[in-house]
Amino acid sequence: MKTQVRGKVNFIKHTILGVMFGAISFTANAHVGTHLEGGEASIVTLKLRDYTVGLRHLISEGYDIAGVDVEHHTVDVVIGKGVMAELRALELGSIVNTKNIDPQVAPDSGYTTYTELTAILNDYRSRFPGIVSVQSIGKSHEGRDIWAVKISDNVEVEENEPVVFFNAMHHAREVMTTEIALDIIDQLTNSYASNSRTQNWVNSNAIWVVPMVNPDGNNKVWTANNMWRKNTREGYGVDINRNYPYAWGTCNGSSGSSYSDTYRGPSAGSEPETQAMMSLVGRIKPVLSISYHSYSELVIYPYGCDGEHTPDRETIEGVGRQLASRLPKDGSSGSYDPGTSWELLYAVDGGDIDWYYNEHHVLPYVIEVNSTSQGFQPPFSWRQKTVEKNRAGWSFMIDRLSQSGVRAHVSVGGKLADAGTVTLTSVSQGAQSTDAGRVYTVKADGTFHIVVEPGMYKLTVAAGGQSETREIMVGGERRDLVFNL
Repeated sequence: MKTQVRGKVNFIKHTILGVMFGAISFTANAHVGTHLEGGEASIVTLKLRDYTVGLRHLISEGYDIAGVDVEHHTVDVVIGKGVMAELRALELGSIVNTKNIDPQVAPDSGYTTYTELTAILNDYRSRFPGIVSVQSIGKSHEGRDIWAVKISDNVEVEENEPVVFFNAMHHAREVMTTEIALDIIDQLTNSYASNSRTQNWVNSNAIWVVPMVNPDGNNKVWTANNMWRKNTREGYGVDINRNYPYAWGTCNGSSGSSYSDTYRGPSAGSEPETQAMMSLVGRIKPVLSISYHSYSELVIYPYGCDGEHTPDRETIEGVGRQLASRLPKDGSSGSYDPGTSWELLYAVDGGDIDWYYNEHHVLPYVIEVNSTSQGFQPPFSWRQKTVEKNRAGWSFMIDRLSQSGVRAHVSVGGKLADAGTVTLTSVSQGAQSTDAGRVYTVKADGTFHIVVEPGMYKLTVAAGGQSETREIMVGGERRDLVFNL
């Protein structure tokens, strides 16, 4: 399908040598990190003596961490000309591999550019008008539309349906992530007429996909620097996934230097790409979400700051472990490693999943696809294997909407409530349960949807000055309730 669509696009891929918005990418200390002068760069694989300490030290020194292998305690670091000696001098471990790269060479032409993406999404909309809607949720710094796709029956109607949200390419160089997002759209649309499971997904839910959060950065990857990570604000760029308001700049999980690859921006939520995502999530209020990144074969859940866990830890970690177990690693017989970013990698503040969870009670996950042997931009021939392996993950998330949990419609005086609170307390798991006393909100459409593990719960719903408390048993299937207050 993609080849057919691309034949309709009058588009020439440019590789502009030496044309940058500024320096390619470097940290506040020009002698470290990705100060890629002259277009020379390397990805160096270090086997760390102490994985956690070594990784944290590299971050504190401003190095660009490309990916990790948790099992083998290795880390990939992107460095520029003349930095190898300083990297060795840190004495954090042994160098086991060095791969020279030319940042001015565009990725494999099979990967999707922004122009191609726009044409592909319009083609889906024209071929499946009954179940596909494409809309711009905002514009980037350079004025590109940030596209969102909604897949549902009666797609133009706002129905009271469970919502699941997938997004890709917060970071520009992570080109495989857009391919996974497109595969989600492709699978749901092309199998809708013939596959009963797909029909049930689409007819029962609203499935939203943003395939390219960072279109400006993506353009820079194609035209100037294939290792570019951020957006393109004023040339130096902002790491969109350090720009969300929750815990912004609070725990050394981002940088205040505009030259860093993890620069968090001048203020929380300052970037138009961040604002577009926040507006969409605030409007659709997903139950579950996946943000696709690369690389390291990980499943990450909130929170990102050291030592922090979510109030409903049992549920969010349980779903995360189940999600990870469905994603087989490429280099071994195991599956993806689940955990918080600070447990698996390093502290992260201002990340999207922490904001989704804290602001809108979404159960959100990051999936870091691709192994260290593949990296950011493996040959396009890897695409099919990668997207096929990831189908089990996003399919599990859609299925999870109808599994153990509580969904309810709330009315006050015969009219759907447009606000309210829901307090959920675990009864069967005892006083030690971290799911006890979690407060949720009633959406503007009068619904709430809470994913929980099976057990006995007490629900107190309050809206319009009225309240009601019930004890309910939740099994393997979702409980659908009505509260008339």
